[in-house]
Amino acid sequence: MSRRKTRPVRVGDVLGGVLEEHGLKDEVKQAGVVEFWPELVGEHVAAVTRAKVVVSGALFVEVRTSAWLNELNMMREDFLGRVNERLPETPLERIVFVLAETE
Repeated sequence: MSRRKTRPVRVGDVLGGVLEEHGLKDEVKQAGVVEFWPELVGEHVAAVTRAKVVVSGALFVEVRTSAWLNELNMMREDFLGRVNERLPETPLERIVFVLAETE
């Protein structure tokens, strides 16, 4: 039995193809917004929010208080614009602010 000689392939190169083949590439890119949320909204807003997850083009963000929840809902379109500047190829459709559960 002969073995085919192949060169090592970088995992990142393979992973991109696999994600695209299964229709997950855009979702993975969108999920990255959770990581850079604090950078986009600034220190003050980041202190009272926590980006949790992206589901079907919607970013869900927990907010500490109902007062902040109301304030951020009024600023939702601004935040969505900031997020989508970082995701030009795979923009989010909306941001959903939810009141964080108390511990």
